[in-house]
Amino acid sequence: MKVVVLAGPESSGKSWLAAELHAHFGGLMVGEYVRHFIDEHQRDTCLADIPAIARGQLAWEDAARAGRPALLILDTHLLTNRLWSQTLFGDYPGWLDSELLARHYDLHLLLSPEDVEWSADGQRCQPQLADRRAFFQASLDWMHAHHQPVEVIRGDWQARREAAFAAVERLLASVTTD
Repeated sequence: MKVVVLAGPESSGKSWLAAELHAHFGGLMVGEYVRHFIDEHQRDTCLADIPAIARGQLAWEDAARAGRPALLILDTHLLTNRLWSQTLFGDYPGWLDSELLARHYDLHLLLSPEDVEWSADGQRCQPQLADRRAFFQASLDWMHAHHQPVEVIRGDWQARREAAFAAVERLLASVTTD
């Protein structure tokens, strides 16, 4: 099983690209639990919601992992929960770190906020490019600090798709040599 995570700031194309990867390569795709949570509760989240959101994301991820698909595509993972909690509330549940590091990820596709327009969807809250750049940098810093495999994805929508497809093709080709 190869596990690919889409990471980065909002409105950088994670959900779109996860769906594109899934349509092209197959496997199993896990969505973003926080969107489900917000739709279900019809309110803004607060710090007290973060454990439930993170546990929901973990439950979805772990259920998908249990099926052992050849390719598992995660629209997001706990790093996003951790960084959003820190950004919005100035704190995050400490157990997110150990849970995040307890799981193996073969590749993080970290999407840059550059070269694509931010679009409002009723749940997004970082229209300023500087804020999205800071989120991107915090993601990259965490991945480097924890020696996570990462490929930065930049450019317009077509360039992002091509770069992500190429990265996943290389990852899947490594199955025969691993």
